Amino acid sequence: MRWALLALPLLVAACDRRKNLGANADEGRVLEAMPKIEEVTGLKFKSQPKLERRSRAQVREFLLAKFNESTPAEQLKNEEMAYKLFGLIPDTLDLRAFLLELLTEQIVGYYDPATKVLYVVQDAPDDLLGVTVTHELVHALQDQYVNLDSIQKLKGNSDRQAAAQAVMEGHATYEQMEIMVGGNVATRLPGGWDQIRQTIREAQSSMPVFANAPMAIQESLLFPYLSGAEFVRRFESHRKAGTVLDSLPTSTEQILSEQAYFGTPRDEPTDVALPAGVGSASDETMGEFGTRLFLYQHSKDITSSSQAADGWDGDRYRVVPTERGPGIVWVTVWDTPTDAAQFVDAMGQAIGKRYATSAPTVNAAGVRTYSGRGRTVVISPVDLRGRPVVAFVDVPAGARTAVLDFRKITVGP
Repeated sequence: MRWALLALPLLVAACDRRKNLGANADEGRVLEAMPKIEEVTGLKFKSQPKLERRSRAQVREFLLAKFNESTPAEQLKNEEMAYKLFGLIPDTLDLRAFLLELLTEQIVGYYDPATKVLYVVQDAPDDLLGVTVTHELVHALQDQYVNLDSIQKLKGNSDRQAAAQAVMEGHATYEQMEIMVGGNVATRLPGGWDQIRQTIREAQSSMPVFANAPMAIQESLLFPYLSGAEFVRRFESHRKAGTVLDSLPTSTEQILSEQAYFGTPRDEPTDVALPAGVGSASDETMGEFGTRLFLYQHSKDITSSSQAADGWDGDRYRVVPTERGPGIVWVTVWDTPTDAAQFVDAMGQAIGKRYATSAPTVNAAGVRTYSGRGRTVVISPVDLRGRPVVAFVDVPAGARTAVLDFRKITVGP
C-alpha cells in the first residue's frame, strides 16, 4: 500500500548523543559515519554522498514537491476512493491533506535519489540529526547499488513497491541500530527484538498527527520499518554471501513469510489481470499485508486475520462506477482451495461485522451474498485455470453486482 512510501522521522533518536563537530560538522558526520556503514553492510561507497542544509520551510517545500511528483492528484483520488470503499479510512477523510500533515509533522532530513543529495534541516537537534544522517546515508549507499528513484516511481503494483520499500527502510533501520549498539541489535538491547519494535511504535505514536491517524495508515507507515527490519534480520541469519540488495522481494508476502522468500523455490506472486473496462487504468494490488489490514480493520482479530491472509498468492482490485454510486471489485488468488475457503469465511465474518448483516444467502456454487447498511456484497469462489480464486464485489444496495465478467480474468502468465 502506497502509504508506506512516506518518509517518517527517525526512530529511537535518544540513543545518539554526539555533539556538533564544528565548522565542518556536516562533512565530518558523513566521513565519520561512512566507514561504520560500510562495515555493517558489507558494501563500499562508490562516492561520498553530498549533504546540504536547508531551512525547515525549504525542506518542507521540497518534500511536498516530491510528494506531488510521485503521487499525482488523480492517482491519489482513486486510491482514496478505494481505501474508503474497503473501509480502511473514514469517508470524511481528505487523504491528500492528511498525508501531507504526516509527511511534514517532524522534518529532520531526507535523501533524494533524483538529485543524490541528503538534505537536513538547519536547526535540527544534534542527537536527532546524528541518527537521521546515519539512516539516510544508508539510503545513499543503497542508491549506489539499486535505483531507488525507479522504485519510488513504480506504478500499478503498490504491493511490489511496498516490498522493495520495506527492504530499503528496514535495511537502513537495522544497520543504523547495529551501529548505535555496536553489534547484533537483538542480543545487545534489553528485551531483544520485541523491545525494539515497541520502542519504534512508541516513538512514532508520540507524534500527534500520527497518533490520530486511522489504524490502516499507521500500520502501513510502520510496516517498512518494523517488518522490513525483521526481514533484514532474517536475511542476515540465512545469507552465505551477497547483500540484501542483490535480489529484492517482489511481494509483501515475501517480507512477512520466511518460507515465501527463503524457501526453495521462492514463492513468487501470481499475476492477476482484470478485463479492460471503466476504471481499469487505476487497477491496484493489496498484497498479503493489505489483505491482513482489511480483515483486521473489520474483525479486530489479529490472529485470524493473519491466518486467513497467509495463503495469499496474488490479487487485483478496481473501483467501479454503478448506477447508484461507486463500488469495488477485488479478485484474489490462493495457494490452495483450503486457503481460499478460509479467506471466504474470514471475509464473511469481516463483512458481517462491518455492515451488521444477517446470515448471507448462499447458492449452489457457494456464492455468498450479504446485505446491510445500504451495501450489497457478493463473495464468489471461482476456479480459474485450476487456481482457487475469490472474487469480492461491494456495491450500493440496489446496484447490479455483475460488474465483472469472471471468465475474462487472467490468472498467471
